[in-house]
Amino acid sequence: MSYSESDLRAASSAGAISPDELQRLLAYLQQRAPSTDTPRAKFDAAHLLWYAGALIVIGAMGLFSTVAFSQMGGRALTACALAYAAAFGFAGDQLWRRSLRVPGGLLIAIAVSMAPLAVYGVQAELGWWGRFGKPGTVQDFYVWIKGSWLFMELATVAAGAIALRFYRVPFIYAVISVALWFMSMDLTPWIFNVSHLDWEMRRIVSIWFGLGMLSLAWIVDYTSDNRDFGFWLHLFGLMAFWGGISATEGSTELGKAIYCLMNVGLLAIAVIIVRRAYAVFGAIGITMYLGHLAEMVFKDSLLFPFALSLIGVAVVAAGLAYHRKQKAIAEWLAANLPPAVLRLRPQGGAN
Repeated sequence: MSYSESDLRAASSAGAISPDELQRLLAYLQQRAPSTDTPRAKFDAAHLLWYAGALIVIGAMGLFSTVAFSQMGGRALTACALAYAAAFGFAGDQLWRRSLRVPGGLLIAIAVSMAPLAVYGVQAELGWWGRFGKPGTVQDFYVWIKGSWLFMELATVAAGAIALRFYRVPFIYAVISVALWFMSMDLTPWIFNVSHLDWEMRRIVSIWFGLGMLSLAWIVDYTSDNRDFGFWLHLFGLMAFWGGISATEGSTELGKAIYCLMNVGLLAIAVIIVRRAYAVFGAIGITMYLGHLAEMVFKDSLLFPFALSLIGVAVVAAGLAYHRKQKAIAEWLAANLPPAVLRLRPQGGAN
């Protein structure tokens, strides 16, 4: 439940709070208010067109680039990337200065996304592919796991960090998150110093890299009042960490039960810090575990479908109970959680 300043002043006039308490409360809320320098996520026709156009440009210069585009040569690819970055960066800066922060920020993000193409051109021109050799065309960067892509990913993260220093654009975190997610896979040959990768190597690197991304996401949440900044880091961090855990093969029934408990923990984290991404991955993980029980453990049991149905009904009932007691639960969490954890929660309980 949210309250306006007029509501608080009316409460003071009615004697619910003293004038001194009102002034202290207003000063605190003003300090906690998110900065107007950063655009908040919004969904309407204009924003849809802005985001769609940005994604089309980014895809055109990478994922959907043709073989003929890659055959331009390294020098031409780098020149093209730098020209795009300069043009979109300049246009984005002009819109940003005119308070059109969403389209301006998206153009800045497009400029950042040109970093891997520029680095690819330099590597292709000078043959700087390292011991893993040339990994393929520009388009292959978005498809295949190769150790030679690492420099392109590092350049993208660096370009994004520099851009964030001057423009607080949440979508830049999306570009950085994708680069970090790719890096979690392409780092494997470097860490194990092998050219041939097995599944277990990739899984281990994915888990630890995902944990690192989640830690970074929590730091961003703790230091920023804009929830949009940490969204992409949480999402891709969960994809790397949860994906690596879920890909475990040959574990015992005890191990699978612990996996289920981990996903229950993700649901708890979703409630505490109000991040729906944790609830989505946790729910998928629990469903996978129940599917395993149905297929392997209780395959020939007549009562299992009925018992599972009762569990499903109980979960729905728990959701209804939580909905009814949501305000009381939120108040209890606010009163009992440590301040460091409360800092991760959004104002007003919104995600």
